[in-house]
Amino acid sequence: MFVFKKKNNSGTAGKLPLLVLGMLLIGATFPAAHAQQQYSMRDFLSLSIEELAKIKISSVSKREESLSNAPASIYVITQDVIRNSGATSIPEALRLAPNLQVARINGAQYAISARGFNALVSNKLLVLIDGRTVYTPLFSGVFWNQQDILLEDVERIEVISGPGGTLWGTNAVNGVINIITKNAAETQGMLISAYGGNFERGASLRYGGGFGETGHYRVYAKGMQIDHTLREDGSRVFDAFERAQAGFRLDWGDKNDRFTFQGDVYDGHTEDRFAGGITFDPIEVSGANLLARWKRRLDGGSDFQLQAYWDRIDRSDVVLFQPEADIFDIEFQHAIPFDSHRILWGGGYRRGEDDVEPGFFSTFVPGSRELSWENLFIQDELRFTDNLEATFGIRLESNDYTGTEHLPSLRLAWKLSGDRLLWTSLSRAIRAPSRFDKDVFFPAPPNSLVIGGPNFQSEVAEVLELGYRAQPSETLSYSITAFYHDWDKLRSGTAIPVELENKIEGPVYGIEAWADYQVTQGWRLSLGGTRLEKELRLEPDSTDPVGIENDTLANDPDYWAIVRSALDLPGASRLDISIRHVASLPNPEVPAYTVANANYSWRVRDNLELSVAVQNLADRGHREFENPQNGSEFGRRAFVKLVWVN
Repeated sequence: MFVFKKKNNSGTAGKLPLLVLGMLLIGATFPAAHAQQQYSMRDFLSLSIEELAKIKISSVSKREESLSNAPASIYVITQDVIRNSGATSIPEALRLAPNLQVARINGAQYAISARGFNALVSNKLLVLIDGRTVYTPLFSGVFWNQQDILLEDVERIEVISGPGGTLWGTNAVNGVINIITKNAAETQGMLISAYGGNFERGASLRYGGGFGETGHYRVYAKGMQIDHTLREDGSRVFDAFERAQAGFRLDWGDKNDRFTFQGDVYDGHTEDRFAGGITFDPIEVSGANLLARWKRRLDGGSDFQLQAYWDRIDRSDVVLFQPEADIFDIEFQHAIPFDSHRILWGGGYRRGEDDVEPGFFSTFVPGSRELSWENLFIQDELRFTDNLEATFGIRLESNDYTGTEHLPSLRLAWKLSGDRLLWTSLSRAIRAPSRFDKDVFFPAPPNSLVIGGPNFQSEVAEVLELGYRAQPSETLSYSITAFYHDWDKLRSGTAIPVELENKIEGPVYGIEAWADYQVTQGWRLSLGGTRLEKELRLEPDSTDPVGIENDTLANDPDYWAIVRSALDLPGASRLDISIRHVASLPNPEVPAYTVANANYSWRVRDNLELSVAVQNLADRGHREFENPQNGSEFGRRAFVKLVWVN
C-alpha cells in the first residue's frame, strides 16, 4: 500500500494519491478491446546488429539520422534492452550505458555523470525528457528522485558523452542524456505492470485510445516504494522512499503538422530521519509539468518546431535547503535544406523563479530570485563529397550572472565505407554559474564557513574528440572514442571562510568504447567501458586549502566496464546477465566492486510477461558512494514482475 504525507505548503503534495486512484479507476473502466496493443515474438527478441546501426537518433544534430552516421560518441539504450534488463527506474536504466558513471548513494539518490566530476550535485550533464530540460537552476544538476517515467513507454534513451553546447546550451559540457518516449499512437490499449521483492516494489497502469480522425492519447499512473538501506556496520540509513506519479500525452496531426501535448504530476517522501538524537522531517518532493510542441513541414523540404513547457518543483529538505521553483521555457528552430548543405537555426528564452527556505546547514541569500536565459544558435551541415561532411555551429547564450557566452563547435565526418565512420570534433562548452555558486551560505550568516562567490565565472572546457565506428560484419559492430577536455576556471575556494571562485584548471582525457557481437541468432554479447585520467591543478594565486581533492572534482574511478549477455531460450523465454565492474573511488575512498545481475523473462502468453530479477550476485554488499560512516550498502536483491497488455 502506498501512503503519502501531506506537505505543509501548497502545491501538488497531498493531492496526488487521489489523482492516481482516479486515473486507475478511469483506466479500468475502459473496454480492453478499444484499441489493442499487441505484443509479438518480434518485440521479445533483440534487434539485429544491422537494425541497431539503422536506429534513428536525433540528439546529435537535432534531426533524425542513423546511429551509424552520427559523428559523436553516442550510445542508445533501446526499449528492448530496458525491458529485459530488469531496470525499475531511470538511473538503473542509465547503468546500461558504458559511457556514463552511475553510482547509487542511498535508496533513492544517485550520482550520475560522464567523463568525470561525479557527485550528488553533478552539474556538467544535461538531461532531457521529451525535450524538457530537467536540471534545476539551483545547482545546475538533477534531483534524480524527482525524475520518473513509465519505463514501458520509453522508445529509447540517447546518451551522448562529450559537449553538445552549440545545440543544447550551457551545462551540456560532459554529455547529454535525451530520454524519448513513444508517440501516443504506439501505446494504445491497456497495460498493467507490477513488481515486488525484498527491497523495492511498484505498480503502474497505462491506457491509450484515440480521438478525432488522427489523434491518440494515453494516461498513466504509477507508484513505488523503496526500503531503507544499511551501512557497513549494520546501522540503519533513514532513506526509505515512496513516490507516486501520473500523467498524460496527446499526439495528433497530419503529414505536414504534428502536435504534442503532455504533462506529469508527482509526489513523494522519505521516512523521518534521525541523527545525533535529533529527529529531522522527511525529505518531501512534489512537482508538475506541462509541455506543448508543434512541428510543421514547409514547402521546399524545410521544417520548423516550436516548443514550450512549464515545470514546477517543490522540495522540502530541512537539513540542506527547501526550494520551490517554476521554470518556463520556449524555443524555436528552423531547418532549411539546400543541395549540398543544411542550415539549422533557432533561439529560445528560459525564465526561472524560485523561493528557497533555509535548511539546518545552509541558506541562500537572497532567498528568492528571478533568472532568465536567452539563446540564439545556427549550425550548417556542409557536404563536401558523398563521403565527407563538416558541421559548423555557434550558439550565443546570455544569463544574468555572466552575460553572453559563446559556444562554437566544428565536426568532421568521413565515411570510409558504408559501414565505417571516422569523425573528429572541436568544441567549446561552459557550465554557467548557478544559485549554489553565487548565493549559498554554510551555515547561515553571520557565522558562515562557506559563502557563494560574487565574482564566480563560468567553468570552461575546450574539447577535442576523435572517434571511429564500424560494422565489419553482420554480427559485429563497435565504437571507440578518444577525448581530451582542457578545463579552465573550475570551481574552487579560498581559505576559511571559504569563498567560491574559479582557480582550478587542467586536462581530463580518456577513451570510451563498446561493441555488440551476435554470437548466434539467439545470443548476443555486449561490452563496453571508459578509461579516465585527470591532471587538475590549482592556479598559482589560489589559497584553496583543499584544492583538487575537492570531492566534487576528485571522486571518480579510473575506469569502469560492463558486459551483458542476452540469450533467447526455448519456450518464449530469455535470460539477460550483466556484469559491471567499477574501479575504486579516491575521495571519499570506496573500494572497487563488481556487480552481477540476472533477469529471466518468460512470455506466458502473447499479452502476458513474467520476469524474475536477481541483483548483486557477486557480493553480499558494497558501497558505491560516500564514506563507510554515511554510505549505504547494497546487497543481494530479488523481485518478480508481471506485465499485462491488451
